[in-house]
Amino acid sequence: MEPLVGRKTWRTLEPIHGMIYFVPEANAGYKSIGLHGRSGYFASRAAPMGAVDAAVVVATFFNFEPGLVHDAMRGVWERTTPAAVLEARLHAVDTALRRADPDAATGTAIAEAAALARRAAEVACEHPEGRPLFAGHAALAWPDEPHLVLWHAQTLLREFRGDGHIAELVTREITGLEALVLHAATGEVPKAALTATRQWTDEQWAVAVDALAARGWVDADGEFTAAGRTIRDEIEARTDALGLAPYRALGDGGCERLRALARPLSKAIVAGGLIGFDAFKDT
Repeated sequence: MEPLVGRKTWRTLEPIHGMIYFVPEANAGYKSIGLHGRSGYFASRAAPMGAVDAAVVVATFFNFEPGLVHDAMRGVWERTTPAAVLEARLHAVDTALRRADPDAATGTAIAEAAALARRAAEVACEHPEGRPLFAGHAALAWPDEPHLVLWHAQTLLREFRGDGHIAELVTREITGLEALVLHAATGEVPKAALTATRQWTDEQWAVAVDALAARGWVDADGEFTAAGRTIRDEIEARTDALGLAPYRALGDGGCERLRALARPLSKAIVAGGLIGFDAFKDT
């Protein structure tokens, strides 16, 4: 299988997972158990690993300014528990997906998509080594309803790919902030959005630009050089390869079928404004 098939399949389904970071149902759920602001995001995504401290979140989330993480995680596990956070998150997923598509919980297409995605995710679960954030999610019990199975499966596949991506960045001695500079250089997401959500200062960003410029990958303005664009392409290609095993289990036909089945829900999520950016508008 061409690694690009895995990337296409992940990208088509990603709004189904990614909406949980933006929908009001999630914020409301986290507030109900004592979490406010960024605490809900960091705690909900880290909760599958247990009551880990901020240092573990810094390591596994990779590209957030450490001070932001420490502030957000301070006192989280004194106010609530990982189990309560996970329950609130899954309830928010259920409510938000039903809002995006009232038939999501009962449609036969979603049930078939869930079965395919689960098959792929279960293959990923056979390979947790070196993937700590994924491994935490892989240890969770599967939900029962098909739309929640689909969400959980895509969450597993997303974290599986993400941990592989981080491994590739670490191997190339690229820091989390430098990875953001390279991302901005693609033009897919502006610097302002990345610094605002990850809380890096302009001064810190400039230091990262200088470090990458010294390697010949960007110019003084943070724009790609030819060498930098090649490096970025190599990183993405390697990320695709590291994340391919689950999709290979479905085969080309299975992946195509999964994309076709899930695409209407993904499009409904994007069209309904459930996701906070337009990176998936052409999904």
